[in-house]
Amino acid sequence: MSETYFGWHLTMDCAECNDNIKSRILIAEFAKEMVKRINMIAHGEPIIEYMLPGDPKQGYSLVQLIETSNITAHFIEPDGSAFFDVFSCKDFDPAIAKLCVRDYFSPKRMTNNFFNRQVPK
Repeated sequence: MSETYFGWHLTMDCAECNDNIKSRILIAEFAKEMVKRINMIAHGEPIIEYMLPGDPKQGYSLVQLIETSNITAHFIEPDGSAFFDVFSCKDFDPAIAKLCVRDYFSPKRMTNNFFNRQVPK
């Protein structure tokens, strides 16, 4: 079976981020800036909710729909970690997306994966 290209998926796992992960306003600003920098078109406003209060994984979660898929993130306040996904059937520059994360959240360490999503035929 051959596979058909569908889109690009970038994941970024970040440690020891700055306090911007605790600000709904800055997370919303980040979402809008990410859309702009990677040349996408937002579909509506970012959805940002505070999840799991009182849990060791508490923090904001972000969903920004884009015309070609989505940008998501979860920020864990107690340890300053953050997890991002950028998925799109339109090409984008992963280096620009990583720089946007660094500019807003200044992680001391970051690992990432970048791969093509495909559908088996």
